[in-house]
Amino acid sequence: MQTQPDHAYPAHWEADVVLRDGGTARIRPITAEDADRLVSFYEQVSDESKYYRFFAPYPRLSAKDVHRFTHHDYVDRVGLAVTVGGEFIATVRFDRIDPTGRPASAPADEAEVAFLVQDAHQGRGVASALLEHIAAVARERGIRRFAAEVLPANGKMIKVFRDAGYTQKRSFEEGSVHLTLDLEPTAESLAVQRGREQRAEARSVQRLLAPRSVAVIGTGRAPGGVGRTVLRNLLGAGYTGRTYAVNRAFAESQTELEGVPAFRSVGEIVARTAEPVDLAIVAVPAERVPEAVADCGEHGVQGLVVLSAGYAESGAQGRLLQRELVRQARSYGMRIIGPNAFGIINTSQAVRLNASLAPETPAAGRIGLFTQSGAIGIALLAGLHRRGAGLSSFISSGNRADVSGNDFLQYWYEDQDTDVVLLYLETIGNPRKFSRLARRTAAVKPVVVVKGARHSGSEPPGHAVPVTRVPDATVGALLRQAGVIRVDTVTELVDAGILLADQPLPAGPRVAILGNSESLGLLTYDACLAAGLRPLPPLDLTTAATPSDFRSALARALADEGCDSVVVTAIPWVGEDGDPQAGDGEVLAAALRDAAATAPAKPVMVVHVELGGLADALSAATSTRTVPGQPPAAAPPAEGTPDTRGPADASEAGGAAQDAPGARPTGSRIPAYPAAERAVRALSEAVGYAQWRRQAAEPGRVPEYDDIDESGAGARIEALLQAPGDARGITLAPADAHDLLARYGIQVRPTLPAPGPDDAVRAAGRLGYPVALKTTAPHLRHRADLGGVRLDLANEEQLRQAYAELTELLGKPEELQPVVQAMAPRGVDTVVRAALDPAVGAVLSFGLAGAPSELLGDTSHRLVPATDRDAAELIRSIRSAPLLFGWRGSAPVDTPALEELLLRVSRLVDDHPEVIGISLEPVVVAQHGLTVLGASVRLAPPATQSDLGPRRLPSY
Repeated sequence: MQTQPDHAYPAHWEADVVLRDGGTARIRPITAEDADRLVSFYEQVSDESKYYRFFAPYPRLSAKDVHRFTHHDYVDRVGLAVTVGGEFIATVRFDRIDPTGRPASAPADEAEVAFLVQDAHQGRGVASALLEHIAAVARERGIRRFAAEVLPANGKMIKVFRDAGYTQKRSFEEGSVHLTLDLEPTAESLAVQRGREQRAEARSVQRLLAPRSVAVIGTGRAPGGVGRTVLRNLLGAGYTGRTYAVNRAFAESQTELEGVPAFRSVGEIVARTAEPVDLAIVAVPAERVPEAVADCGEHGVQGLVVLSAGYAESGAQGRLLQRELVRQARSYGMRIIGPNAFGIINTSQAVRLNASLAPETPAAGRIGLFTQSGAIGIALLAGLHRRGAGLSSFISSGNRADVSGNDFLQYWYEDQDTDVVLLYLETIGNPRKFSRLARRTAAVKPVVVVKGARHSGSEPPGHAVPVTRVPDATVGALLRQAGVIRVDTVTELVDAGILLADQPLPAGPRVAILGNSESLGLLTYDACLAAGLRPLPPLDLTTAATPSDFRSALARALADEGCDSVVVTAIPWVGEDGDPQAGDGEVLAAALRDAAATAPAKPVMVVHVELGGLADALSAATSTRTVPGQPPAAAPPAEGTPDTRGPADASEAGGAAQDAPGARPTGSRIPAYPAAERAVRALSEAVGYAQWRRQAAEPGRVPEYDDIDESGAGARIEALLQAPGDARGITLAPADAHDLLARYGIQVRPTLPAPGPDDAVRAAGRLGYPVALKTTAPHLRHRADLGGVRLDLANEEQLRQAYAELTELLGKPEELQPVVQAMAPRGVDTVVRAALDPAVGAVLSFGLAGAPSELLGDTSHRLVPATDRDAAELIRSIRSAPLLFGWRGSAPVDTPALEELLLRVSRLVDDHPEVIGISLEPVVVAQHGLTVLGASVRLAPPATQSDLGPRRLPSY
């Protein structure tokens, strides 16, 4: 028998994926050791499916077939399998063919592909996932097209190919459909892939949040303990599904606990009740978790919430246990929240699930809350409860070994019970994917994030994903670009959340201020100015103001077309008997709600001092908000259907109805704040988000430039990378860097070396006076303050004198590496950079040269590819931007030329992932035009981009 080829096993092709129904499966290369699995798999496939695969009756595989289908060279012949519980449920195979359709070897770029999916698993999106992965493998091996022969009656397989989004051709030849797929990704194929990803991951979360039955594994026989606490919380919340208590130590005679059926294992539940268990809450010691997971997996449990500790948070050995836990659960198709989790809550009346350690189930509301920390989760639940805010769902993920904030963004994006998303994150496992998902979600409902462990520089205990090394300021800029509202503290997270959940978005920054305290009004006015808002002069109603006066003043302010939001300030007022009327908060709250309900929809918030009764009264809604919803387990579209659903429109999507400005929610609460600064901070975030929403409705464009030589630049990059160099990348020589930039229309003003004064004079003669003399030694580059740059040298005499002074002051010419450069028009010195970060992708940065960007960190950032809107915002978002627009009477510079330069740099980096770094410094922007005086470029072989390949779950 032929031996297995010597090609190395491609472990990087292994992937865990979420299927359309929310279950997981593993995709991996087929090996020679899989013979028995292949035979067993084939025996479970129906005769009809076998006929569709082989175009003839084919009841069993011969020994020759088994050998052929399990022995691959991983180059010209490749086979992948989908496994659940270690067994095959589907296979795919390609063979490289020549133009005649016969087996071929490289450099042929076409392959014949064929699929086989076990009948019991058809309709789960298995073939679609396999097609994504086998196409990526083929591209890696230099294959550009797939050819497939499909019987006309095999409509499911034809649909898989048809709906993939690839460019394809179809013809009918000799009784079969001949399909040819161009494997180059297209906008449509990427949209299809991401649509499937969203539906699958959202469905996997929905299965966790809306189970039909829950088993609590580790329910103690005596009161107390984690398992018993969760069981009581499930019962206390009124969970609508079936509940089971599980403990292997239960006696055979014990049939119930806390009034629910008691069993020794999940297997016993299934055997005795003939009912499935959807969700298991695991609360046993870490050493017993594998036994519990196996019991769940072998009996069809769909998901796990692992409360058990002793994993990665406890050290290296615990991290190994955590990895094995994920591997084991996924092998059975289950997803995990945890380990070391606090639990999950779903307040939907159809579910009423409190599978957490929170003793009280939050009130039903419109906020979705995700936290990686149990302690922070407790604080947030308490804070929201005190402010009268309800939740749609709550998740505290603990070590977040599997299910992450990205998964819940997929779910909340289309969840009609959720208007606002609040996230407490300590790590962002896949920043590139998070940015993409957050941007899509933020386009329809607010996403508010507080990031912990921002400056620790180390991985938080227990987290499986390393901390990104991207500077925190860069992370913040990229989140803002995605429309995420980033706040600094959990208090601000609650402050922003309650405003966004119950008030419409403001149409602009104009703020009316009214109240019965002149001082408090002035404090609010100052806070608005500091936050960049446009406050109107405060209206002082005086301390004698009655609730009726507040009602009238608020109604007038809301009707005023010159204001976009209203801040009401209130202190205890004096009654007729001279006593402060602090106890009449309910009366004032009713007056304010009455005015807001009958006026144009604008956000209203209250700043109060010593009026706790008012805050409590304002937090109580007057009626229940009703939103047309869909069943939790709404059937997903047919496999391969492009992602055209999205969330419901504004009239049905709750917070998505906050299209600025939107209708005021029925029975909405008016948020109250104990300090003006907190209220104004929340309002300013809402104003900024509303502006982003309006701009996102009309996204910018990536301009095309006729003078760009993309293919020529690609060939030049390929040639430059052939030269030996550091595997981490090479820095191009100035001539090569200038040549590459010129192919994208970026001209760098030439410099000529001047190793001696005579060389400097000859260089000036070639370039023409006036000239600049500069040192290029790394420690002196761009340091005019050290005397390393001499400008406006008008003739030979001045040039020779500057050369002599330079060498006398700073050192020998061979140390200074002087160059001569023609003078550029006067202007503002700026810096344009682009860099590839493995976590977030390519980032475009802009700032002013020198102290503003280097000392003060005044730099703006955007993800590549940048649009024309991004380029304009890059320039305007730095604090020193006024220097570009005529500060203190100076002439404005040519910012359109600067925007074009930023877009050309973005295009170069986007077109060629081998370009891992560009630095243009300084870029002198004059009144008309700009000049690039210095440039450096770094190249490296392109790295795999984690968010652009076939969909897969993170592997730890």
